[in-house]
Amino acid sequence: MKYIIFLGDGMADLPVPQLNGQTPLMVADKPHMDRIARSGLAGLVSTVPAGLAPGSDTANMAVMGYDPKVYYTGRSPLEAISMSIDLQPGDIAFRCNLVTLSEADCFSDRVMLDYSSDEIGSDEAARLIEQLNTAFADDEIRFYPGKSYRHCMVWKKGPLESGLVPPHDILTRQIGDYLPTGAGADRLLNMMKESSRFLAEHPVNKARVRRYLKPANTAWIWGQGTLPQLPVLADRYQIKGSVISAVDLVNGLGICAGLHVVDVPGATGNIHTNFEGKAEAAIHEFSRGQDYVYLHVEAPDECGHRAEVENKVKSIELIDQHIVGPVWEYLERQRQETGEDYRLLLLPDHPTPLTLRTHTSDPVPFAIYSSDRRDHLPAAAYDELSCEQTGYRLDQGHTLIELMIRRGFK
Repeated sequence: MKYIIFLGDGMADLPVPQLNGQTPLMVADKPHMDRIARSGLAGLVSTVPAGLAPGSDTANMAVMGYDPKVYYTGRSPLEAISMSIDLQPGDIAFRCNLVTLSEADCFSDRVMLDYSSDEIGSDEAARLIEQLNTAFADDEIRFYPGKSYRHCMVWKKGPLESGLVPPHDILTRQIGDYLPTGAGADRLLNMMKESSRFLAEHPVNKARVRRYLKPANTAWIWGQGTLPQLPVLADRYQIKGSVISAVDLVNGLGICAGLHVVDVPGATGNIHTNFEGKAEAAIHEFSRGQDYVYLHVEAPDECGHRAEVENKVKSIELIDQHIVGPVWEYLERQRQETGEDYRLLLLPDHPTPLTLRTHTSDPVPFAIYSSDRRDHLPAAAYDELSCEQTGYRLDQGHTLIELMIRRGFK
């Protein structure tokens, strides 16, 4: 049996005025997704437990089969693991975004213009992270370069209870109400303020401004946590698996789960990602003997944060055309040749509504197709309303993988 999870990050949404009160899933041309819902089992699933923030960390952890209330220890440690950072007991990892803030004499009066600094390139970003280390690194603190705007800071025996806010949650807002609070706040805020002073003058940012790109003029620190301990997926379900994602967070979860991380050239985490390459990578993983693939696409989430209505619809259509369709065709062809059955699971991790520009904890639509036709509770289409109308709902997202792999629909 082969298994694949198609995870369209942030695909679910609320009715959008520009789409005549429909959601992007409702208006997108997505025949393969709709066929999964019409031919299999569809419903709603709550991927974020009550009391936890609706982040891609908690939600993807649940979809991978781990109860976030038991295993979640913070976002940044998962990214640090993917970046091969050697976290020790007592180390606190923080996410460091290179963001664009507006200009203002008072730091707290500045506005969050872009949490990604126009998706700054990794090479440029690495030079800015080097400057952060020159300014702040000591026996306790060090910064590590990641991909694009996503980086990591490790603070040995640092504070875990700091009050820190994700920058993508405060786009277009004045930052004064969202600055660090609690343990370690003074040192964290000082680094953020000081970074805004010297990063704006860095040659990398001077060159970006000349190219009409947003400067990465501030280090925004958030998402702290400690090293997690997850049971290996192969031990739990006796399957060998791989993870395909452009996001360090998801790859870090995969590593903790014992999955093989696949690097896809041109995978960017936005709508310009290598959709075809991700499908080809999944097919290659199955062809070399893997039983399970977790295929994550970030693009719809990025469009939601940026309130890009047309691009969110387009990203869903591209996932359907260039990922779901080709992988499904391959698995069906293999079934006809070898007799090996397969199961497809389609869902987002959480909604990222265009009107809110941030994540919510609302349940998301899911659909499972089994080539052996094991489960049948169809929806009229793959979207929020159609899946809700089946009446089937899972209140604990981490049990969804059990439904796909072991139990079947009851």
